Amino acid sequence: MKIKIIENRKKFFTFSTILVVLALSALVFKGVNYGLDFTGGNLIQVKFEKTMELKELNPILNEISKEIPQLDNNSRKVQVSDGNVVIVRTPEMSEDVKNNFMKDLEEKAGKYDLLRSDKVGASVGEELKSTAIIALLVGLFLIVGYITIRFEFKFALAAVLALFHDVIIAVGGIALLGYEVNTPFIAAVLTILGYSINDTIVVFDRIREVLKKKKASTLAEAVDLSVNQTLTRSINTSFTTFLAVLAILIFGGASLKVFITTLLIGVLIGTYSSIFLASPVIYLLDKDEKLSDIGHN
Repeated sequence: MKIKIIENRKKFFTFSTILVVLALSALVFKGVNYGLDFTGGNLIQVKFEKTMELKELNPILNEISKEIPQLDNNSRKVQVSDGNVVIVRTPEMSEDVKNNFMKDLEEKAGKYDLLRSDKVGASVGEELKSTAIIALLVGLFLIVGYITIRFEFKFALAAVLALFHDVIIAVGGIALLGYEVNTPFIAAVLTILGYSINDTIVVFDRIREVLKKKKASTLAEAVDLSVNQTLTRSINTSFTTFLAVLAILIFGGASLKVFITTLLIGVLIGTYSSIFLASPVIYLLDKDEKLSDIGHN
């Protein structure tokens, strides 16, 4: 079966536009749930000896918040898992205030084991946020430079457009799921950039090879032929990666959930954009150029 990429490009562009609009809608209306890494504050994870429910815990925290305002209902975030494991996130507390909270919690809610206690200053959180944005921009800049040197600037534009498409959908998906955006999430986004661009470059390389060997008389034919020649390789690579990532998602535990879920969305969307988005964009940008000049500086 031969897929007619260029003939059906409007359908692929429409599908991508719908996904991007849905992702942007999730970002606008639901917003990004920044984690402790970016907002700053305290994270305390405890394991009670007895089963604990939110309806039992919230009145206790409300009472403690009369002395410790960081535990106010509007400031804290509380999560209960496995029946007796509780995670409390609060704005930044001093060491003395945190110790008072721990003492009050034990007196009012019962004995527990402290599993985790992290603290990130607000200024450190802002710095991490800025550093993460810079890391993403530097990654994109280097990708543009590499593809421009290896192919041409129009190929770099098409690749970056596909990458923006992938990242927006991945971030929107995480926002829609309500997962926390933390430093592993940024690592996952950077991994998506690398994975997606690898697939895209394989297709670009084949387009240039087809044109060089004059296997097609038009750019549309060259794009269709190249995508179909690399389609099986792209699908097989993505499917095996998908299975490996899925296994980690199932058995990797809660700490890897955000990283792996982001990666899972990125692998699926990155494969799609490499095949059905980047190549048709190349056609639109280069369709009026001489075939011998396409893909070269």
